[in-house]
Amino acid sequence: MSGFAPRFDGYAAKVRESFSRQALMTTFGAEMRNIAPGRCVIAAPVTGAVTQQHGVAHAGLTFALGDSAAGYAALTLMDEAAEVLTVEMKINLLAPATGPALVATGEVVRAGRRLVVVRAEVTGETGPVALLQGTMIPV
Repeated sequence: MSGFAPRFDGYAAKVRESFSRQALMTTFGAEMRNIAPGRCVIAAPVTGAVTQQHGVAHAGLTFALGDSAAGYAALTLMDEAAEVLTVEMKINLLAPATGPALVATGEVVRAGRRLVVVRAEVTGETGPVALLQGTMIPV
């Protein structure tokens, strides 16, 4: 897998609890599908409420899913008392976001002493929709 080790046994429960407090993810109907050290997968349905004028998922949904998946991947490697914030995040939109759902897979690239470099891939019905890369910090 990733070769990363969590700092405490209850990391997955902590991530799920934090995710449950995400009002935006609740609004999108998103669900946490997988949690592992240095990796998280989040999915959300593409409904009429999140489409743009061309009928595909809005880039805001794509970004929010990728950012959250990458952030929670980082949180899996942080101390028990920490929460996570995005320092910066870049997105490359690759294709229109089509399909019944978008799936974001976030992974840690490097966990430093203070900053965590992350990436995420968001996929739709026809394959990759976006790639994100960014930096997270514990708070």
